[in-house]
Amino acid sequence: MHNHGSDFPVESLFFIPAVVALVAYWAGARSPRSGRWPWYRTAFFTLGVAAVLVTVLNPLAELAHRDFAVLSFSHLLAGMLSPLLLVLSRPFTLALRTLDVFPARRLSRVLRSRFARFLSFPVTAALLNTGGMILMFRTGLLQAMQESMPVHWLVTFHLLAAGYLFTASIVGRDPSPHRAGYRLRAIVLVLSIAAHNILAKGIYADPPPGIPAAAAETGALVMYYGGGILELVLIVLLCRQWYASARPRGKVASAIHPQ
Repeated sequence: MHNHGSDFPVESLFFIPAVVALVAYWAGARSPRSGRWPWYRTAFFTLGVAAVLVTVLNPLAELAHRDFAVLSFSHLLAGMLSPLLLVLSRPFTLALRTLDVFPARRLSRVLRSRFARFLSFPVTAALLNTGGMILMFRTGLLQAMQESMPVHWLVTFHLLAAGYLFTASIVGRDPSPHRAGYRLRAIVLVLSIAAHNILAKGIYADPPPGIPAAAAETGALVMYYGGGILELVLIVLLCRQWYASARPRGKVASAIHPQ
């Protein structure tokens, strides 16, 4: 896609923000201020950027316009896998460590703002994430995506942003003055998993308009099982964080009140 008469593939422009983000992150990771930043976080960030980038580039973007199963796979990459990898890379922690004083203070004010608190609240993030998926697969937006590459790009951006907000609200470790409690996060995660599974099963039983039954069944299976794997990772991470948050208090209590 499409250049509409030009030999230059317009989607190649997405390399610009991707390269800028990678260079900025790599530079921060190598900075002395980063405090010997773990290599695996850099790998997570690189893979996260690559995962979403391939969904807006050919051949995957073009295939997604013709094959519903490929579109479902792209949804997993942009809306679930890439956000998870980016959240695990802890970009805001790195930025706050390595930016100069004034930019770091501005970023800190943004993270403490009411708007950030609203977006990072698990219920809000879940509604944006789940609502986007429902609109994508259950409205005319799906046909618009298949007919227009710019619409495909906009929806992909929403999937990435909403997926990042949701994942960060559940298992994020970046600084967040408004972090919700573990019980609320667990409830929201369970309900979101249920909604995703219901959507996948609904697509399997009742294909979207214009999608052949066989293609809908394959795409629904990709969503159900592929999404299930990534959702299991979220469950494990949340349980691990919950356990770790409770463990130090027990140790402190034992030290203060020895048996």
